[in-house]
Amino acid sequence: MAKAASKNAKVKDLKASAEAKNWTKVIKTVRNPKTGAYTFKETIVHKDNVKDFLTSK
Repeated sequence: MAKAASKNAKVKDLKASAEAKNWTKVIKTVRNPKTGAYTFKETIVHKDNVKDFLTSK
């Protein structure tokens, strides 16, 4: 028989999935001043800090 999942484990999973929705993967293009080639910088930031990440150099 399979082991039943505890009620506390389910509640923790729901909280974790709700918190995960507040994070966003952001991809920013960065130009190399020497060669002119573009590279991509990608990070995972909180949804409130997306504008700050995109405006920073």
